[in-house]
Amino acid sequence: MLLAKKLIDAAAEAGVDYVKFQSFVAKNLVSKFAAKAEYQKQNSGANESQLEMISKLELSKTQHLELIDYCQKKKIEFLSTAFDLDSIDLLKELGIQIGKVPSGEITNYPYLVKMAQSFKRIILSTGMSELSEIKDAIGVLCKNGIELSNITVLHCNTEYPTPMKDVNLSAMLTIKKEMGVNIGYSDHTLGIEVPIAAVALGAEIIEKHFTLDKALPGPDHKASLDPLELKQMVSAIRNIESAMGTRTKTASASEKKNMTVARKSIVAKIKIKKGETFSEKNITVKRPGTGINPMKWENVIGQVANRDFDEDELIEI
Repeated sequence: MLLAKKLIDAAAEAGVDYVKFQSFVAKNLVSKFAAKAEYQKQNSGANESQLEMISKLELSKTQHLELIDYCQKKKIEFLSTAFDLDSIDLLKELGIQIGKVPSGEITNYPYLVKMAQSFKRIILSTGMSELSEIKDAIGVLCKNGIELSNITVLHCNTEYPTPMKDVNLSAMLTIKKEMGVNIGYSDHTLGIEVPIAAVALGAEIIEKHFTLDKALPGPDHKASLDPLELKQMVSAIRNIESAMGTRTKTASASEKKNMTVARKSIVAKIKIKKGETFSEKNITVKRPGTGINPMKWENVIGQVANRDFDEDELIEI
């Protein structure tokens, strides 16, 4: 629990919105015959089974309560992924409002039904899935009580770490277009570039593994961010969120003061006497932009000067 609380501390320090754990009953999740994934074998040894590995990582109800309380003290939201039906019941009992569906459960019909009946909002990870499978999962969720507007689909690749060539980030946009859902991205690449790019493309949720030390024992630490990298990612994402602005193209308040300096006006090209006709021979366009807008050029050409103008003087009509 000390390690878990230190992770919460690091997440709060980095400025993230939620810290997410995993809730499962190992014997309900994995059979004794289930093999480890290749990355799990490489990062945590091949001698133990997947069941033996995850049995050491179960969180009890008491531990859940302790972590929820600690998150409240740190002013960060608690979230957990339920991997089995009993764990869905536990999280619902503990008052969790958002259900997180991991990639491996996207084809688990009874699980999806119970998730839809237990939570108000659903976050659906889509690693290893086809578009048709995502559509089917969303259909089950909606049929069992979840509004489409309350579903956020996370594009994801479940290789740890994910090779850049396999990220396929543009698929996130396909999901949004085809499914009409909110989108996000669950990242397993090394580094922070791809999550930042995802936010620029419209991701509303970013999920990213982090650790206190990449050398810690366990399957995911090597592909996770350390606390400094997490802070850098959050800072960059906040900047991108701020930079996205609105879809309206207009001059911002900060740049308006530069308009008269950077734009131009119609000025006298040479000395012009009162009564002379403005033409391309005696007027031109120069800074500053405090006079007649050059877009009115055709309106000025052919008019008669109502006074004398010195070279470079702003034209008046």
